[in-house]
Amino acid sequence: MKVLIDTNIVLDVLLKRTPYYEKSAGVLILSENKKIDAYISASAVTDIYYITRKTLKDKRLAIDLLRRLVSVVKVAAVTEDNVLKALELEWDDFEDSIHYSVGKDLLVEYLITRNTLDFKRGSIIAVTPEEFLKAYIKS
Repeated sequence: MKVLIDTNIVLDVLLKRTPYYEKSAGVLILSENKKIDAYISASAVTDIYYITRKTLKDKRLAIDLLRRLVSVVKVAAVTEDNVLKALELEWDDFEDSIHYSVGKDLLVEYLITRNTLDFKRGSIIAVTPEEFLKAYIKS
């Protein structure tokens, strides 16, 4: 099963944000254990690094967390075509448009996010970590 993980889910895990940490970590554990093919977009990596470094105030720790992250998930390229498709969507949040466009190219089954309403206009099933874990257990 192929999924795209939104930036907020990764940050929940790296920054151990409650009450989201446990369910979000469950998704990454499935990827780490090769039960799912989990991706993040390359554009998310820079956001994750920036927010992690700023929050933790520790460049080395932010880099170490990113290294660990990319050993658990795959990083999907953001192409010119993805950008052009995202611009055509005219969604309010351009970052979400990019993620969606990347997910479409990857043919993911799910886009895992805490902000499912941001993706309601798309054809990829957007689910929270909790919803995804329930669906995974049923499959």
